[in-house]
Amino acid sequence: MPEGRDRVALGFDFGLKRIGIASGDTVTATAAPCATVRSGAAGPDWAAIDRLLQRFAPDVLVVGTPRHADGSLSSLAEAADHFAAQLAERCRLPIVRIDEFASSIEATDALRRSRSAGLRRRRVRHADIDAAAAAIILGRWLSAETKAGKEGVA
Repeated sequence: MPEGRDRVALGFDFGLKRIGIASGDTVTATAAPCATVRSGAAGPDWAAIDRLLQRFAPDVLVVGTPRHADGSLSSLAEAADHFAAQLAERCRLPIVRIDEFASSIEATDALRRSRSAGLRRRRVRHADIDAAAAAIILGRWLSAETKAGKEGVA
């Protein structure tokens, strides 16, 4: 799909145990957590990821790049790169990489604030954090896309 057109996107927060996934689009420029899939020694749960790809029919996939506060790559970066390469090969969609620094911390804080405010009843689980972190990662990309689109319109 050409740049600048409205697009549906899925965002991924890669982890060695779980992969958080969020959906969003460039029309609303919003992202929402949608799922968490297992990942382990045998690799990601590709069947679950394939079902989400079929359900949302995204135009682009956004995968977080794990970094430290100083901008250097974290120890998880190589595994995230491998996941992104596998994802690109499997689904033949454009893959965008976004710095995911502190996305899990932001997600944890937001979910805990939501629970403290009474907006969330059950306790915050790791899977909730992973999916919310994916929404933050995707939101960063959507924000950049929206900004770029506005700057391109004179």
